[in-house]
Amino acid sequence: MPSTPGTPTGRRRHRVREEALTEILSTGRRLLVEEGPAAVTLRAIAREMGMTAPALYRYYAAHRDLIQALASSLYDELATTLAAARDRHPASEPGRQLGEVCRELRLWALAHPQEFGLLFAKPLTDADTAPGSAAHDPGWRFGGVVLDLMVQLWRRGNIKSPADLDPAWTVQLEEVREHLSGEPVPLEVIYVFVSCWARLYGAVAVEVFGHLDFALTDPAPLFDHTVRDILTALGEPRTAPR
Repeated sequence: MPSTPGTPTGRRRHRVREEALTEILSTGRRLLVEEGPAAVTLRAIAREMGMTAPALYRYYAAHRDLIQALASSLYDELATTLAAARDRHPASEPGRQLGEVCRELRLWALAHPQEFGLLFAKPLTDADTAPGSAAHDPGWRFGGVVLDLMVQLWRRGNIKSPADLDPAWTVQLEEVREHLSGEPVPLEVIYVFVSCWARLYGAVAVEVFGHLDFALTDPAPLFDHTVRDILTALGEPRTAPR
């Protein structure tokens, strides 16, 4: 008779499967770091683990499934890291919290450039976070750490939203508002949120990918100025990263 999840045999099989999934993702991440995204294949991971490729297909049926699982794991790690940075400051100071989160995002990206590239440069289309993908919700959990702090700053009433925003822009922002748990944030303010995220991502990415090397040996002061500008746009002009 086949074992059921509640039996000792079923629990043992579940544990073995979970351990195998953990090893697969750990091996995939190591290949990503050491050899780049093109090296993260089911066949390569099976070879590293001493398995046959067909045996690995019992865990991930396709390359896309593997990359989505790896991306989900990385988003969860990043969300946990940023949440810990946020909690270094009291909840009554969302500006300081956001400054800390911005700095931590940069530090994580610089320490993990290949992982950052997989998530944000998308060298592999299988890592996308489009609705319906396995990495969609984990990606939003990461984004929620930043977005929730922006909402708290909006509640203070100091954000100056653009008065002449084309309606064609706001239509595109509806999905963002769907992730705000019923918060009545105007779409014009969400546009400010997205603009601030674009500046933050750009400041991190341009450094991680080495596109400031021609001019700067230490981009940290430029990043700090960018964070100050972002906080000013969010109504916190006196909050500076420390």
